[in-house]
This record gives sequence, structure tokens and C-alpha cells, in this order.
Amino acid sequence: MSNSGYGYDRITGEKFASRSEVIGQNGMVATSHPLATQIGLDILKQGGTAIDAAIAANIALGLMEPTGNGIGGDLFAIVWDANEKKLHGLNASGPAPKNISIDYFVKNGLNKIPSYGPLPVTVPGAVDGWVKLHEKFGKMDFQSLFEPTIEYAENGFPVTETIAYYLDRSKKRFENYPNFRDVWLKNGKMPAKGEIFKNPQLAKTLKIIADQGRAGFYEGHVATTMADFIQSQGGFLSYEDLSSFHSEWTPPVSSNYRGYDVWELPPNGQGIAALQILNILENYNVKKMGLFSAEYIHLFTEAKKLVFADRAKYYADPDFSKIPVQELISKSYAKDRAKLINLSEAAQTDQPGVLESGDTIYLTAADQYGNMISLIQSNYRGMGSGMMPPGLGFMLQDRGELFSLDKNHKNALEGGKRPFHTIIPAFVTKDGKPFMSFGVMGGATQPQAHAQIIINMIDFGLNLQEAGDAPRIVHSGSSQPTDEVMTDGGTLSIESGFGKEIEKQLTKKGHNIKYEKGIFGGYQAIMLEDGVYYGASETRKDGQAAGY
Repeated sequence: MSNSGYGYDRITGEKFASRSEVIGQNGMVATSHPLATQIGLDILKQGGTAIDAAIAANIALGLMEPTGNGIGGDLFAIVWDANEKKLHGLNASGPAPKNISIDYFVKNGLNKIPSYGPLPVTVPGAVDGWVKLHEKFGKMDFQSLFEPTIEYAENGFPVTETIAYYLDRSKKRFENYPNFRDVWLKNGKMPAKGEIFKNPQLAKTLKIIADQGRAGFYEGHVATTMADFIQSQGGFLSYEDLSSFHSEWTPPVSSNYRGYDVWELPPNGQGIAALQILNILENYNVKKMGLFSAEYIHLFTEAKKLVFADRAKYYADPDFSKIPVQELISKSYAKDRAKLINLSEAAQTDQPGVLESGDTIYLTAADQYGNMISLIQSNYRGMGSGMMPPGLGFMLQDRGELFSLDKNHKNALEGGKRPFHTIIPAFVTKDGKPFMSFGVMGGATQPQAHAQIIINMIDFGLNLQEAGDAPRIVHSGSSQPTDEVMTDGGTLSIESGFGKEIEKQLTKKGHNIKYEKGIFGGYQAIMLEDGVYYGASETRKDGQAAGY
């Protein structure tokens, strides 16, 4: 990967670059909120590890960016362990309640799981994820990681412009849900840009977790309150569902793209979709096509359609189904799938291959010891399910919506099963050494954006910051894990930076073009090169990268 840039050269890089890379020698933190970044950086300066910093920053984001994450959601992470010189993966996604079943929905005349309310609520995994990460890689006292956020929750912090926008959009959806007004509505209005917001209820909950660890959330008062509330609303989450949950370490999987090993976590997440896209595109001279070409955008979109057909059929909880991960990410399979692409015409339908066998936050941190962490956390559909247990100050996630109600589907709803998951962290190694920790928040955008970041750097020679600032494409309407099928070619959304001429060429190829804001995700990244950390955070969000 080169820092020389591609195309429109100028002194500080590409025309579309929002800023230069952040460079630091001793550590780096990149999150989607400046205050969270500063909290993480303070932890590093106190001698904490990258993992300590990431946990502290994630705790803060649950308060400061509740439109994308919180302790009611799930978490995934990939960690580079400088001592063992290897990667570790953590899956901290919670399962459906044990007593829920497809039969309930059939009997009640529901043909899909609702987006909001008590029925899509699954066990929140983030807190157990923090505990697991800290036990294995933490150096600071666990309680100390909560202190900055507790202080902000009690004394207040100014709401940023982007978060104020998303909070306002959430008002109509949630204002009549139980307990929502107690936390979010002051004089009938959501917190506005620049307003000092406090959440004393969340501060109390965080104090309990800080003092008692895992037991403070999955047992005792907090767990009882969650379970009782959801059952009173007609849901199934139980105390036993919470107390019995434990996240699990799972090895990341990788595929080599032009000399770089790109790592993702295996299903129940969608990370391997990025690897499948890259494997298909490796069969083409993408560099020659160029970033600003209809040829490249068309090829990428057609590869994505093929991969998402596989995603819909095969990605699910591996504890309940055999998932053919190695076959899906193999080079030979990618070559076979690439043969299905018509370089002149957009496919209107997608079919999975035949094999032999809502909003989010992303953050990354690196420390003076050489450790790096790629962490993603979410409630799904922005703030989540609308279900706020009384007095706790947070909303529970609605990940259960992503289950299929088709009993024959790999992702079929079952009690105790984890749903298909959209949030994915990523990592890149070169010759067995850590090179880059990165992620892009944003639902089904994520694997598409992961692949584009890698292509931007490897094929188009963009630097770490430019790779995220470059205009993106997002295709929607492919087959879904709930069994929907693409029959009309879907929709290709392109950012305005590509220009009208490319839009005309893509339309001629049969693509349905749409300009849409807010779906292109939010990127953070840290790169290690010659003993120096480079950080990047794009302008689509409020994010900040900072080093020392």
C-alpha cells in the first residue's frame, strides 16, 4: 500500500481527502466521537493497553452516541496480541431467549419478526465482551475504565451535531415507549446540538457494573429489571437467559488479497462477505480500471450481488448449522463465481453458489506495547428496540429481527440461537505482522465498505485517510438472511464525488442509480508502518483519530 495517492495529486493528497493522516509513535485511538477518543487516549497515557482504551472508549460511546450503541447491544472484536504475536477474535453477540419459537409468531399471525418492541430483543453481549477482553488483555483496574463516563453521565457533556440529528429522528419512533421520556425528552424535545446532556440513570447502572463486573449486569438488580420489564411488555427475555450467557473467543479467518492477509470473524456475522468480494475482484485488473470508472463500480456491484446471495443462504449461528466457511472464502470458489459476472450488463436476480460441503459504532486503538484492537458495537436500527428497562438509562437491542421465520433456513429463529449479525471488525496483516486495524459502521454497508477500503489502498494507492474519504458505493436490495430474494437488480447508491458521466454509463449497463445520504457508513483505522502508528477517521461522522 502506498501513501503516494492516485489520480488528482496535490500537496496534501487527493481532492476528496478531508484531512491528513494522524501520526503518533506511542499509541493511537480512533473512534466516532472526539470525547471518547480522548478518554481512550488518556487510558493509554496512564499505561493502559489498547484493549483498556477501547473498553473505556466504548463505555463512553454508549452514553455519547446512543443512536448507534450501548450496553443493551452486542460486540465483536479482533485483537493483535503483541506477546503471542497472533490475532484473537471475540464474538460477544447474545442469543434469542430460550423460550421463544417460530410457533409463537405463526399462532399470532406474524409473518416476520417486528423491528421494535419486546419480540426482537436478544441477550445483550457487550458487557460480557468487555469483561472477557479485560481479563485477557487488560492492565488497568476494570473499575477505572468506567470512571470518565460515569462523570460525564452525572455532570453532562455537549451533544454533537450528528448525534443531535439522529436523536431528533428517533423522537417520533420512540417517544411513546415506556421510560423513554424519562431519559431523553426534556420539555418535549430531544437533546439539541451543543446542549449539555446528562444521564444519571445510566451512571447508576455503570457504577454497578464497575463495582461488580459481569455479575452486576447479568445477575442481580439490573438483570432482574431487564427480564421483568421485557416479560411485562409481552417478550421472552428471562433472568436465566441473562445469567447463563457468555461470549466466546473464536479464531478470525482470512484471505490474501494481492499479498495482504485480510482478517474477519466467521459467522454468525457477515465479515466473510468482504473476503468473498475481494476474492472475486482479485481475478480482475482493478488498478487499471481506476476508482473513478463505471467499469470498476459495475464489477464491484456484480461481485457484491453474488456474495450477498451466499450470505442469505449460508451465514448463521455455527452452533446450530454447519457453515461452509472455508469453501466460501476459497480462491477456487471465487473464480467460479466470477465467471457469472457480465461486464456489460447488471444482473437482475441473484442466486447462491452450490458448495460441496441499522447504525453502529466502530473504534480501534493501538498501544506502546504493540497491541492493537479492532472493535465494533451496536444496538441495531439506531437506538435499538425501544425497550428501556425502568431506571437503568439504556435501550435494549433488536437483533432478533434478523432471524428468519422459515424453519428450513439456516438462520431460522430458535431459542438460545444467535441471529445473523451485521457488525464486523476487520484487521490486516502483512508477512505475519500487524499492519492495519479498521472498520466501517453501517449495516449491510459494512462488508462492501471493508472491501472498498482495501481496494482503495492496495489497488488505487490511497493513504489511510484518503481510503476512507474516497466516495463510496453501496448496493442494496440483494437477497437477505430472512429469505427475501433480489428480483429487480436492486439499487446502486453512489456518492456525489463520482460525477454524472459515470452515473449515465452505469444506467446504460442496467443499474438503478440512487443518491442517498447517511448509508455510506463511518470509518476509523490505525495502520502500523516502520514502528509508527497512522490514524484516520472520516468526516461522515463526528469521529476523531488521536495519537501521542
